[in-house]
Amino acid sequence: MSNYKAMRELTRRLSGQENVFTVPRIYVQYTGDLTTAILLNQIVFYSDKSKRKDGFFYKTYEDWEQEICLTKRQVSYSTEKLRVLGIVETKIKKANGSPTVHYKLDYDKLVDSIVTKCHFPIEQNVTNENDNLSLSLTESTTENTTEITTLKDNVAKAPSLPYETIIEYLNQKTGKSYRSASKKTQSLIAARINEGFTVDDFKTVIDTKTEEWLNDSTFNVYLQPSTLFGTKFENYLNQKPKGGNANGNSKQSGGKSDSSEWDDIRI
Repeated sequence: MSNYKAMRELTRRLSGQENVFTVPRIYVQYTGDLTTAILLNQIVFYSDKSKRKDGFFYKTYEDWEQEICLTKRQVSYSTEKLRVLGIVETKIKKANGSPTVHYKLDYDKLVDSIVTKCHFPIEQNVTNENDNLSLSLTESTTENTTEITTLKDNVAKAPSLPYETIIEYLNQKTGKSYRSASKKTQSLIAARINEGFTVDDFKTVIDTKTEEWLNDSTFNVYLQPSTLFGTKFENYLNQKPKGGNANGNSKQSGGKSDSSEWDDIRI
């Protein structure tokens, strides 16, 4: 078989339905990137298939990589983004004897957020008959400018990245008063998050450098967003703390932790 024919056969086999990702365009518009849209698509798919009463389902990072070809770092980044949007809740619980990330979708919040953020010219008509809820989404006329304007205003006010969470943590640890509304600070945080770093990564860097510099009269001044969240962020993240773990806590006796602590830990 010629190389050309071999490639045609390979292409044909790879083009089967089971080898294709189908992601709604609206998810890409809503999340802002294809990686997060792919993960959201799968979370929506699994959200009503869980047998748990609390609505959570679990997936290992290996499961995600096999299903949608996303690495652990990509899944962590996209999960954090969905959490910030307020549509996905995560907890670490035991599954098959091992601590595993569990996911829960707030479907109503997802629908409301998509309508708001993507400026859909639609309205919801909800009727309740014999306890059976039916939801119909019908097109509204473009004359309803007041509603659309209100939706745009809500989007403009809604935070898209965890600026306040990160800066509040920095101020708490250092005793300083930096503003989360600073455009320079926001640009640094956004740049690191776009590189795949999470809120926990920011906290680790803050913990590590605070332990090192807080009581140092020379370096205390560098406990600021422009230094911590700049181009050396990854170097700081991989720096080993002087003592204990990244949060300044010592390990438990024998290096073992109580298995019950996994029940309600949120990533």
